[in-house]
Order: sequence, then structure tokens, then C-alpha cells
Amino acid sequence: MRQDEIWDGEAARRYDTPGTGMFAPEVLGPTVDRLAALAGTGRALEFAIGTGRVAVPLAARGVPVSGIELSVPMVEQLRTKVDAATVPVVVGDMAGATAPGEFTLVYLVYNTIANLLDQDQQVACFRNAARHLGPGGRFVIELWVPELRKLPPGQQATVWHTEAGYIGLDTYDVLRQRVVSHHFHFGDGREARVFRTPHRYIWPSELDLMGRLAGFTLESRHADWAGAEFTAESRSHVSVYRLA
Repeated sequence: MRQDEIWDGEAARRYDTPGTGMFAPEVLGPTVDRLAALAGTGRALEFAIGTGRVAVPLAARGVPVSGIELSVPMVEQLRTKVDAATVPVVVGDMAGATAPGEFTLVYLVYNTIANLLDQDQQVACFRNAARHLGPGGRFVIELWVPELRKLPPGQQATVWHTEAGYIGLDTYDVLRQRVVSHHFHFGDGREARVFRTPHRYIWPSELDLMGRLAGFTLESRHADWAGAEFTAESRSHVSVYRLA
């Protein structure tokens, strides 16, 4: 299934969870703080802007924000929050679509570079970020670390989250560096609703090589937006690349 088919009208309507999950203040606050500091007095561009989870509060902080987004229904959901003059959006693929003007910051959050399902597209995404940046501009990526150590011998799936009414499960294809995330939502009855998203996972060292191919150098890497140390046990990272 193509990404534009996955992120349809139903997915867009269900995406926002105000005050909880990735919309919780303790998650969103440090993200916006860090991006605002990196943007400074310049302009920011969000790849895969979605419904504006990050862009809307970042724009409210006074940072001029534009976006690129593949899914029209996600942009329509964004438009219920802000108009096109406040946060302009180009509809297209983040690996190739271009937004007008020059930016000091391009950012790509919440594992979304992995939505590009082959290495060539992911490298193209870095190059597209570089095209939008002036000298010294930064490209910020938030990405999870593949949890292959949790795979039992001979098994292809891990349960990464459980709570009342929800199970999150990943199935791995280690030969192709592919993972499918399965989100199961259920109530007290016998039926459940499942939402699946495919990804190509990327090791930090491979990500750094992609950056170098596009003219970037790694400036910093932390385990979260608040600046915690990145270690071998970190489940995700926020990596800042600077354009020469």
C-alpha cells in the first residue's frame, strides 16, 4: 500500500490526540523548544508536516514555518487549525517536492524518514533538505533505533507497547531492513481495529553516511529533544546535521 493510501481521510481524522500520546505537553513542549532555538530568527520547513502537530505551536512561537506533505487529507486537517498564510504547505513527496524560498532549518520528526521505503529515497530526502537550506543551515531528524536485540531467535515480531485497549506490534524483515508497525485498538467486545504502516529502518551510522552524501556533517545527537545523552540503550535519537 502506498503512503498516500495509508494516510487517507480516516487516518487524518484519527491522527490528533490532543493532550495525550505524541500530543502530550511533555512530548511536544521540548520538541518545539529545541526547534525554535535551532531556527533562531530564520525560517523553518517541516517535511511530512501532517496535521501540524509541531508546526502549529512552532509558528505560534513566532517562527515562520512552511511544510511539505504527501497526504491531502492530512493537510485538510491542518487547515482546520491554521490557514495557508500562517503555515503554507506544498503537497508532494518529501524526497523531491520543493517549497519556495530559503530556510535555516529543515526538520523531520517522529520517525517519518522511515516512511520512505528504500535507501535511494532516504538519500534523496537528505539532498532535498540540502536544496532548501542556506550555508550553515540545519536538518534535524527524530528517529527510533531498531530493536533487533529484542527479537527472539527465529522470530520476526516484537510487542513494543501495551495498554488497556491497545497493542503495538512490529514485524521485521531483516534482509530488507523493513518493519511493519501494527496498531491494534479494541474495546470490551470481540472486534478490533488495526492500522498498519510500513517503514525502512535506518541505523544511526547509515543515517550519518546519508548526511555526508548530501553535504551535511553531524553536529549533535541526543536521546531526546531535551538533550539527554545518547547511549547504546537509547530507543530513539534526535540528530542535528549542519550543511557546509
